[in-house]
Amino acid sequence: MQKMKINELSTEQLERAANMLKAIAHPMRIAILNYLEEGKKLTVTEIHELLNIEQSTTSHHLGILKDKGVLASQRDGKNTYYFLKHNNLSQIIECVSQCTLE
Repeated sequence: MQKMKINELSTEQLERAANMLKAIAHPMRIAILNYLEEGKKLTVTEIHELLNIEQSTTSHHLGILKDKGVLASQRDGKNTYYFLKHNNLSQIIECVSQCTLE
């Protein structure tokens, strides 16, 4: 995939990028993305146990992230696994983590 500069993106692409960033901009969603780094796939149950929050709350956050194109999901029997739709999103989480150290 060719790397594009911000000024080369269409208005629609910029809108989609802004919506993805808005979806990520929540403490629990950042934590979810952190657990899904490096190609990991987790179920709602696994994520809610890791974050120690209600399963319904976890599902709500996963739904927002999926709706805005941040996450994708794959059904396997009774389980649905969530994962980063674009592996480059790991770089955003890493950047946010590094920026908070200052």
